[in-house]
Amino acid sequence: MDVKPITSMTQVDAGIWNRLARDGYPFLRHEFLLALEQSGCAAAETGWSPHHLLVLQNDALRAFMPLYLKTHSRGEYVFDQQWAHAYQQCGLNYYPKWLTAIPFTPCQGPRMMIDESADAREVTRLLVAFIKQLSEQNGISSWHCLFPEPEQAQCLRDQGLSLRESVQFHWLNRGYRDFDDFLQTFSSSKRKMIKRERRRVCEQGIELCRLGGREVSPAQWQAFFQFYTMTYLKNGMSPYLNLAFFEQLAATMGEKLLLVLAVKDDQYVGAALSVIGADTLYGRYWGCYEEYSNLHFEACYYQGLEYCIAHGLKRFDSGAQGEHKIARGFEPVTTCSAHWLKDAEFAKAVEHFLHEERQAVALYKQDAATYLPFKKD
Repeated sequence: MDVKPITSMTQVDAGIWNRLARDGYPFLRHEFLLALEQSGCAAAETGWSPHHLLVLQNDALRAFMPLYLKTHSRGEYVFDQQWAHAYQQCGLNYYPKWLTAIPFTPCQGPRMMIDESADAREVTRLLVAFIKQLSEQNGISSWHCLFPEPEQAQCLRDQGLSLRESVQFHWLNRGYRDFDDFLQTFSSSKRKMIKRERRRVCEQGIELCRLGGREVSPAQWQAFFQFYTMTYLKNGMSPYLNLAFFEQLAATMGEKLLLVLAVKDDQYVGAALSVIGADTLYGRYWGCYEEYSNLHFEACYYQGLEYCIAHGLKRFDSGAQGEHKIARGFEPVTTCSAHWLKDAEFAKAVEHFLHEERQAVALYKQDAATYLPFKKD
């Protein structure tokens, strides 16, 4: 097997890529990565230079892995700026660095798509060795693989990478018949709280509608994008994604998109966009102009939960952070990232730090679970 780097998704056939990617995890589809690239959101100009790796055997694609050369740490949701600062204090360059991740997408999933007939551990060993060689040749400080699924994280650990753990909050479908059936698992006070929040949205004259990506009109995409942009502007930031990205995504994989629009007095007042996987709904983007009581919870969580139950999805991954999700039935789950640093002394220091951090993360997860709203047996 040989490793071949490519600098654009246009250098690999979409059909061949997607047959290997399969349908379960939408963020590795050729269309998704190509839209990020062609819209200019994940490109050299924004500090995301594509260097994806293909594993070929007799010219047949046996595996691939997304890879970017990063000149900063923005849009990753695993924060290593302190590591970069420590490098700088020692007169070393932390950037550029290698990053295996889905840009701007903190959703756990496969990071190496490997043909079933190939030896996954051998492919992993080959890719790790290739990245280390690239780093030596080009003076790259490190490689970071963010939000891999647990099995691949362990494979990377076996190859000498350090694992970093974190906590997200996911909803798990335990065979609920409908939303009320789900609420029956709550304590009385928490169940009343959810019903009151949903009722309050209706009392403000707001209606919610759910649209598949193919059903969304250009005007509705424009309205959604304005809401999405407002979320960043309110926090003094520029949005990572542009309208061209969403429009291209709607045109090429609209069947994987779910848009929730909030309407009041015949005007759109908020929106939330999710991406649909084989058994998981991924809540991704939200925004509104004015603040309405509990509209965020309704558009981002309750509408998504109803969709998951109606369509038999097993999980609702609502993204990073958000302890307010706990009271609404989202359970703490462990996610991880894998890290390799070329400098042996820094690698040793980071490994020590991560050992201490993992203990703190475990305690945090344990404590967060005590605030779940479910009835006590």
